[in-house]
Amino acid sequence: MGRNLCPSSWEDEGYPGYDGYAWYRKHFRLPQGAEKKALYLRLGCIDDVSEIYLNGEPIGIIGSFPPDFITAYNTEIALPIAQSILNVSGDNVIAVRVYDDQLVGGIVQGKIGLYESKNNLAPEISFVGKWRFKTGDSEQWKDPSFDDSKWKQIFVPAFWESQGYTEYDGMGWYRLHFKISAEVANKSLVLLLGKIDDLDETYINGEEIGRTGRIRSNPRRSYTDGEYNELRAYTIQSGILKPGIDNVIAVRVYDQGGPGGIYEGSVGIVTREQYKEWRRNRPWREDFKDGPRSIFEKIFE
Repeated sequence: MGRNLCPSSWEDEGYPGYDGYAWYRKHFRLPQGAEKKALYLRLGCIDDVSEIYLNGEPIGIIGSFPPDFITAYNTEIALPIAQSILNVSGDNVIAVRVYDDQLVGGIVQGKIGLYESKNNLAPEISFVGKWRFKTGDSEQWKDPSFDDSKWKQIFVPAFWESQGYTEYDGMGWYRLHFKISAEVANKSLVLLLGKIDDLDETYINGEEIGRTGRIRSNPRRSYTDGEYNELRAYTIQSGILKPGIDNVIAVRVYDQGGPGGIYEGSVGIVTREQYKEWRRNRPWREDFKDGPRSIFEKIFE
């Protein structure tokens, strides 16, 4: 497509009646010091389905493309950005693949730009991106040696409903493989998992490091009390991480109703000192009247 104004439907920018696929691309340079912040890319609402890349790396899928089409036309998009994929001193490129099924299409409304989240901590090691995911439940899925290569992949953080699991309630597991240096592994560390809807049990290399709420043996009898709005931060006990070889995070999640999954906030590893300092300086009052807009400060459009 040509040069379009955003936000604005592509019908209003010279493509009346067009339904189907299109791409948007935007080049930008990062303001000095921005790479040290908890950055989010906001793209308003995209009609109907979108797949977003930064410097060639996928950072989000909203909705589901044909043949399993699921619209996400009214989902306000705010995607966390892993610092490792940013070009600090040169050109960065946002590329957005869009599918429109009918009526208006494209980046149609909302706030667009690079924002700093005032409530989130920028992890030393970011785990934003694709994780392995499977619905259902099995005790063996926490085992680091379990073969999850045939599992589907979804983005974290984002509700699983926005990634092809529409109206799914119940059990689901996330798994992520990563390596860590001896220098980092020997520090006192905290795993951040943002917010999870609703309950979770979290394991590293088969060892439970934390849980929020209680998932009963019959998950349907589990009781929830606002856990979906709690930030997960779990201390990684000494000796659990294995330097230089494969480590596995496994997160068992129970969603009782509505949206589900690891859906918002910082995801990654920070030192205990970083976490303590952030806790000391973090505002204790959170205003959710206006949704996620209230936690963002614009860096540039």
